[in-house]
Amino acid sequence: MMETTFNAWDVSRYGGPDVLTSVSRPAPTPTAGQVLVRIRASAVSRADSMMRAGQPKFARLFLGLSRPRSGLIGTCFSGDVVAVGDAVRTLQVGDAVFGEAGLQFGANATHICVDETASVLTKPETVSYEEAATLFDGAMTSWHFLTRVAKVQAGETVLILGGSGSLGTAAVQFAKALGAKVSASASARNAELIKSLGADVVVDYASQDPLKDGCAYDVVFDTLGVSSFRATKSALTKKGRYVCPVLGLALLRDMLLTAVFGRKQAKFAAAGMSKPEVHRAELSEVLALMASNQFSPVMDRTYPLADLVEAHRYVETGRKRGNVVVV
Repeated sequence: MMETTFNAWDVSRYGGPDVLTSVSRPAPTPTAGQVLVRIRASAVSRADSMMRAGQPKFARLFLGLSRPRSGLIGTCFSGDVVAVGDAVRTLQVGDAVFGEAGLQFGANATHICVDETASVLTKPETVSYEEAATLFDGAMTSWHFLTRVAKVQAGETVLILGGSGSLGTAAVQFAKALGAKVSASASARNAELIKSLGADVVVDYASQDPLKDGCAYDVVFDTLGVSSFRATKSALTKKGRYVCPVLGLALLRDMLLTAVFGRKQAKFAAAGMSKPEVHRAELSEVLALMASNQFSPVMDRTYPLADLVEAHRYVETGRKRGNVVVV
């Protein structure tokens, strides 16, 4: 019997975790080209926290100027198809899937309707629902930046700034799989974790600056936006690339300047804004790495969906190791 209501989390104004409100609404009905997914797990990421807070402020051009336009929160999910529209051909009831809601949001919920042609893939049996819910955030973003933006080549030297988060733990494994020599910055308490993921060098950022001591990197992947092109420029090789998924005005300026002047470059691309077919291609590559034991998502904490506020508070401490999900 189909549920008549579903539970979700409303974000009607920008602010801290306490702006999140649990809501119950009429269950969505898929249109002809949509599927209804019963969500089994959804991610809670730093990007979700930033969107909830409306930061950086120019992001509100996409999210809503005075308040969040979507009304609901959450971008990445996994679950089971429980209903399909009349025109759906590639998915059927009972399929295990994972995907992202995009600017529709609403993934931190019990159900979601998504287009059959959206960024949705079938979940392999060997991948848990919790793992699958994280892949569109840390894994796909890191894979996109290392392969499509920085174009890391075997033998190059890569520095991952912020090695212990969802992007960082994925990036260390991906850079190693691409044949790079990998350095990563992390706190001392996370050093062993980063080494276990394949990092050749782990730098304790509290006691050492990874950009000093004559180091030269072909790629600096700043997963958190804690540095800048200008700060890393002296540590880059002649054709070095600084890449960062957190777009600010300084990065935008440096992208424009380095596209014209000099050989060192600052680069950015909004991984989440790519077309669904690009997402599916990149995630298929990530799944292949998982199947060959070259990548495994690092899972930190799992919260009940009812504790989403606590999950956001934990993410905001900056101390999460890998990924956080709600179920």
